[in-house]
Amino acid sequence: MATITESVTEALLGTTQEPQLSQQTRAEFMKHARKDEQTDEYYLGEEEFIEAIAPESEDYHKIKRSQYAILFRVADRRRTGRVTLQDWGTFDNLLSKPDAEYEIAFRLFDTDGTGVVTFDEFQKLYNLNKGENTIPFDWNSEWASLYIGRKRKRHDMTYPQFSQMLRGLQGERVRQAFHYFDTNGDGYIEPEDFQRIILETSSHKLSDHLLENLQTLCNISSGSKISYANVRAFQNIIREMDLVELIIRNATKKSEDGKITRTDFLNEAARITRFSLFTPMEADILFHFAGLDAPSGRLAVSDFAKVLDASWHNAYDFGVKAAGIASDTAAKMSSKGQGLLYGVLESAHHFALGSLAGAFGAFMVYPIDLVKTRMQNQRSQRVGEMLYKNSLDCARKVVKNEGFLGLYSGVLPQLVGVAPEKAIKLTVNDLVRGRYSDPKTGAIWLPHEILAGGSAGACQVVFTNPLEIVKIRLQVQGEIAKTTDTPRRSAMWIVRNLGLVGLYKGANACLLRDVPFSAIYFPTYNHLKRDYFGESPNKKLGIVQLLTAGAIAGMPAAYLTTPCDVVKTRLQVEARKGEQTYKGLVDCAKTVYRQEGFRAFFKGGPARILRSSPQFGFTLAGYEVLQNLLPLPGSEHANDPRGHAEPAVGLAEARAPLPFIRSRNALKVILDLDESFGKPKMPKGQSWVGIPGFGGRSGGAAVAA
Repeated sequence: MATITESVTEALLGTTQEPQLSQQTRAEFMKHARKDEQTDEYYLGEEEFIEAIAPESEDYHKIKRSQYAILFRVADRRRTGRVTLQDWGTFDNLLSKPDAEYEIAFRLFDTDGTGVVTFDEFQKLYNLNKGENTIPFDWNSEWASLYIGRKRKRHDMTYPQFSQMLRGLQGERVRQAFHYFDTNGDGYIEPEDFQRIILETSSHKLSDHLLENLQTLCNISSGSKISYANVRAFQNIIREMDLVELIIRNATKKSEDGKITRTDFLNEAARITRFSLFTPMEADILFHFAGLDAPSGRLAVSDFAKVLDASWHNAYDFGVKAAGIASDTAAKMSSKGQGLLYGVLESAHHFALGSLAGAFGAFMVYPIDLVKTRMQNQRSQRVGEMLYKNSLDCARKVVKNEGFLGLYSGVLPQLVGVAPEKAIKLTVNDLVRGRYSDPKTGAIWLPHEILAGGSAGACQVVFTNPLEIVKIRLQVQGEIAKTTDTPRRSAMWIVRNLGLVGLYKGANACLLRDVPFSAIYFPTYNHLKRDYFGESPNKKLGIVQLLTAGAIAGMPAAYLTTPCDVVKTRLQVEARKGEQTYKGLVDCAKTVYRQEGFRAFFKGGPARILRSSPQFGFTLAGYEVLQNLLPLPGSEHANDPRGHAEPAVGLAEARAPLPFIRSRNALKVILDLDESFGKPKMPKGQSWVGIPGFGGRSGGAAVAA
């Protein structure tokens, strides 16, 4: 059993020795292995190997899942048609190497395991796997001879030489294919020929949008044919996709509407690049393909995504294959902005997520809320009634007298009530903002932002007031029990005792607190996200940024509404014998001011900030995270399969496990040789199952059609 240090070292650096298998490697093997009944040995056949290395949940519309069988040949070192536990450990360790993609390709052709690839074994395997109608490639060309020597002076290729040869192979394949179709030698080919060249050399790397519109490249010039300059410019763009995306991202961030022109792109490229300058033709090609559906010339990241993102699906694949028929139906309803059922589902979805986020936020800060309530209820004019000097003293005495759980007195009703309270607040704010926001840019006028927040605060009082009055009476029970013989009451007893009318005692004060709070909070939160943290269609904020924005926005909202909260607390708490009672909102405010002074209106203010600020930070961050984790089926985010096995647009990293990503990248390198690598062959008169020599077997004569 490998030690932790050895496992980490192997994962980081790799090893050429027989590895000690980690528990994770062994567990993954045993999860898919079958048992040989005669020898009691566990092993992976070709099908089991594919199950282990290529999860069904991934997207295989570019590189077919069956093509992962090509990697079985690399893992099956002894050519037995089986991958043993030790074989699997070696292959898994190989995937941890930083250059695993090229080493896997090298080992595929190094059939003898000698550390070099001979031209004969390379050509044999290449011919075995290339497509029957593949555009011919001349391995005796000047380019090929630089790597493998001329016909009579062939030499073996080491791993570095082989890797570098693969690196430049695709460009040479395109060059030779162009000459193949340029029969009259005038430097031009037909659009259909160009499309075939790219489909045979690069279809495993390019988006559906690009592949379906390749023939339109002829439209960037006045003629109807495609020149070699066009082809080379196209190749340069697809080779520099990552750099192109960085330039686009930087340029769109500087644009007010998130859109850029060809000039903006070239200007930003000049600022970023040092050694690679994009030519006018390359920029024309990029904007041509990205702007096929937006002829205005001003393009957003979503337009470029169809070119940059290799996992981009066409509409049919995206709706039916990726999302499923049910999600496709919902997506259509959503895209049309119609469908009563979808609207109800969307509101219910927002409500459910808001409930979960609200309960999470309330639980995280409940002890602070309890301290705040007890501080606000403390009557300073009565001698001997000063139980707490400050918020910290209050917290210490609660723990001392009532135990740690005393800090959570009344938390269950709070969690039950805060879920619909926060849900309706978030839902109403979203609905009103959506009503007044610009559908194209998402911009909204500040007074409308305040209206949306205020409306959300007003609607939540339906749930807030009953919740608050029950919560407050439960929170002060602990200190009452220390000074009187009053028995502890349950939440249900308080509800029955108050009745429906009593549950809304102090509702006007609650309304006076919640409307301005939300009117301050939501606009502040959204402006912090957009103006300070730079959220835009091209930049998505992380959890820490969302938490920070929510917490900062809660500070002024909480402190400025503290006077209303003090009045509400005094009205809703059950007065003890001899304590001042209040006739209403105005009487309470006048009495507090007359007896305790202006400062009494800000009792518990710091505790309120410490409670409300992080609570709404947790709630809003939780709400937005849940929207990403649990999207509504049919929504844009739910249907988007990008960013898991393939990096997503916006320079977001792929989220799939690294071994799977390296396996896929290794296949991309191998498929640069020929798109047919790993695909089952069906020679004339024979039908093949699997790949000959790769665990496959030949069948009998094919049945004539």
